Amino acid sequence: MKTLNLTEGSIFQKLIFFSLPMIAGNLLQQVYNLADTLIVGRYIGPDALASVGSAYTLMIFITSIIIGLCMGSGAFFSADHGKKDEAQLKEDIRYSFWFILSVSAVIYLIIFPGMEIILKLLQTPAELMDMTREYVTVVFTGIIFVFLYNFFSYLLRSTGNSVVPLIFLAVSAAINIMLDIWFIAGLKLGVRGAALATVIAQAVSGAGISVYSLIRLPVLRFRKEDLKWNPRRMKEIILNDVATGMQQSIMNFGILLIQGLVNSFGTVIMASFAAAVKIDTIAYMPAQEFGNAYSLFISQNYGAKKESRIRSGTKIALLSSVAFCAAVSVFVFVFADRLMNLFVSSSETQIIAEGAKYLRIEGAMYLGIGILFLWYGYFRGVNLPHISLILTVISLGTRVILSYALAPHTALGASAIWLSIPIGWVLADAAGYLFYQKSKAASIKANNTKRS
Repeated sequence: MKTLNLTEGSIFQKLIFFSLPMIAGNLLQQVYNLADTLIVGRYIGPDALASVGSAYTLMIFITSIIIGLCMGSGAFFSADHGKKDEAQLKEDIRYSFWFILSVSAVIYLIIFPGMEIILKLLQTPAELMDMTREYVTVVFTGIIFVFLYNFFSYLLRSTGNSVVPLIFLAVSAAINIMLDIWFIAGLKLGVRGAALATVIAQAVSGAGISVYSLIRLPVLRFRKEDLKWNPRRMKEIILNDVATGMQQSIMNFGILLIQGLVNSFGTVIMASFAAAVKIDTIAYMPAQEFGNAYSLFISQNYGAKKESRIRSGTKIALLSSVAFCAAVSVFVFVFADRLMNLFVSSSETQIIAEGAKYLRIEGAMYLGIGILFLWYGYFRGVNLPHISLILTVISLGTRVILSYALAPHTALGASAIWLSIPIGWVLADAAGYLFYQKSKAASIKANNTKRS
């Protein structure tokens, strides 16, 4: 399978060709949850839709921890590849794999015994508790497959191969849709059927990409001399992965807190939020994956010490993301009602109206999240993941504080939750720009010192 060398050639062309399979892959990953939402909403009803939507937020939070750790390791893998240092890459793969696998095991030990407490903390309505518990208990058995898929996916992408992860997701997405229809519409298994379909599809992508990588990647063939222990490097891997994992999990923990507040407004707001969030996520997802591709571009060139290419790539990425987000904002703003109607029956007018309100508020400001994804990618790529963490705290902290301060206590109600999101994006973008200028000035000073 052909790979791309991101340290040479046309920057725009490389970014686009590298990011397109990642964007398509994330779209397919969203199909897992979209299939659940569409079929559950149509075949079971609004209560099931609210239940699965609430569980989706919890699932995203937990899996984001693993994805963040894999993303952090991917920056190391990409820098090693850029330096053409195979020995270091082997070492980083080994340490990262066992560390993230251990974290996955700990998650299993926490999530299942603590399920009842977690659902209560989320203010899950009593009438939805059994249904939500049933869905979550099954869907979280797939955590190990989430780890396997993302670990080997980021490894392949770090070497310039973003196509193979897409292929495995395409197959598993098709399986997910077929099983959803069979289990829910055919066998009448309810939300349990939706969860089973997701786990089976995750197993296909996780196990499949693992076997492919072990067969096709020479860097995974370890010799006895490759198995030395380096505590210093292990510490670097863990600190980097934890910073990126925290950035991803804090982002989704904030969303989890918001889900708890949304649940307090009742089933109509829960159902509208469940559907609108899926639309919202798909709308700006290409900008998110473009930011991830840009991050791997940055880390490869950072490893190759090509600073001028990093600066040029940053300008090109910014212009590309701004153009895309502006176009998507217009589309979502104009067609918000019709988009909601894809998930909810036209007779559910309250759910459609509230979901459309959410989308129009978000749709006006996708520019903010598009730029923020680039800041996340840049600071991960230059080995400053703690700054991405700070930006996440600013964005999500603003969102949570404003939502809890205004939604329950003012006439804005749930609209305050929707309004707080773009405000958080803009504040984090401003902070990201200041950090970028500061890091650029520090780099120039360091270079001048070396020359003198």
